[in-house]
Amino acid sequence: MGVQRLILTDDFTEDFLLVAIHCSEEAYKVAFLLNQFAGLRLKRSRKDLEFSNDGLVITFPLFDFEDAMHYIDYDLVANKCVSKSARITSSGSLFGDKNISDIITTHLIPEYKKVDFFLKISSDAPSVAIRKIVADINSIKQIISAYQIDTEQLKSINNLIFD
Repeated sequence: MGVQRLILTDDFTEDFLLVAIHCSEEAYKVAFLLNQFAGLRLKRSRKDLEFSNDGLVITFPLFDFEDAMHYIDYDLVANKCVSKSARITSSGSLFGDKNISDIITTHLIPEYKKVDFFLKISSDAPSVAIRKIVADINSIKQIISAYQIDTEQLKSINNLIFD
């Protein structure tokens, strides 16, 4: 009887395009601007993107749009999460406890710390007009710059799998 082997690979990659957006506006305002000027219809997702790190829950606002006509999914996610962690330190006396709070900034993609938002474009269609999308985003006056990122070079690509 022959021996059969199953070789499992951890290739859980998802094909998508990624656009980095530099903008100092809030997430809802960026989604509104993309809806108005880039022809998208992004809406706030029911669940934000959540991670747990050292007992601290980190949430990134997530906006999505499914274009059923062109088989394209758009996801806008913030890259930065600013959270406050509180500690109580005791000085040894009865009334000497101090509340110390630390402000912690966490990045979704640590390789791109200066990027404010990412627009993830997933498509079943053979081609997506990424140059037109980037040009439309760059035409918005509140957006500083937008450019495509090579997803093959990302180390923390698993943070962009939302499903």
